[in-house]
Amino acid sequence: MSKILVTGGTGYIGSHTVVELLRAGYTPVIVDNLVNSNAGVLDQLKKITGIKPEFHNFDLCDDEKVNQFVAEHPDITGIIHFAAYKAVGESVQQPLKYYHNNFFSLINLLNAYAGKPVNFVFSSSCTVYGQPDQLPVTETAPVKKAESPYGNTKQIAEEILAETAAAFDNYHIVSLRYFNPVGAHESALIGELPLGVPQNLVPFITQSAIGKRGPITVFGDDYNTPDGSAIRDYIHVVDLAKAHVAAIRLLEKGNPKGNYDVFNIGTGKGNSVLEVIKAFEASTGVKLNYQIGPRRAGDVEQVWGDVSKSSQELGWKAELGIDEMMRSAWKWEQYLKDHPLA
Repeated sequence: MSKILVTGGTGYIGSHTVVELLRAGYTPVIVDNLVNSNAGVLDQLKKITGIKPEFHNFDLCDDEKVNQFVAEHPDITGIIHFAAYKAVGESVQQPLKYYHNNFFSLINLLNAYAGKPVNFVFSSSCTVYGQPDQLPVTETAPVKKAESPYGNTKQIAEEILAETAAAFDNYHIVSLRYFNPVGAHESALIGELPLGVPQNLVPFITQSAIGKRGPITVFGDDYNTPDGSAIRDYIHVVDLAKAHVAAIRLLEKGNPKGNYDVFNIGTGKGNSVLEVIKAFEASTGVKLNYQIGPRRAGDVEQVWGDVSKSSQELGWKAELGIDEMMRSAWKWEQYLKDHPLA
């Protein structure tokens, strides 16, 4: 089967995607500079799959190293590009760090593969929609002004990819617009491993539940939603990983829509913050300590995706529900307590 370059492959979504690529018969090759991940994940991948993937530690912003890698791996036919900085708050404080890293890594990859036929799957985000005018949001919804430099890098990267695909026939590109990935692998051997205080709800929940953090703050209970808390489309990370395999397969057989396409990757329904907290308590039997705080700047009130296009054209749909998301995230947190990777 095909050899697939997975940038950021030791990270949260990347590591789960490597597992699914191996199970589908592909040969993943990981490039990661380990700035936001841990080399111990490679051993965890071997425990799950029986295979320790080929790994290269370097920064994709180094164009010479990217070109050298491409020259030494002429048999790579696909790229799944995860590698990017992704903390919204940090991007507001350090915008140049985000623009430099997220754009140079992408442009170096595209330059290195100029003239070579390649299938390219890009890790994008529902942040491109901002607060949608209609719900559920479809792929044809207008892209709103980004709320952060991080979100802006996703918007501009999509523009770069669309224009590259239009200019060069050798590129076949799909951008996957993720909603909110949560959960962990059923083995509890890999999962989300945030550095420092988690910026996302579910890892903060699990760290609070196990005693690493204090009470959970629910940012706002006065939104125009059934229980007053913000609503998001949460998707199990394993379902998300499988979407990348589906995207590679679509590109391999030739996407009838042309050289560039976008897909929403979510469950097609939303859960509020308070619903997620209750789901965690119900599925694990662990009572959470939470408090209501003021709204957080930059948060949209509610967003979830229309995923009918992914179902019909990508041949993919989410299978795991919110209870399994919570159970697997909790199993991972419990595993880390006795088997720390960082």
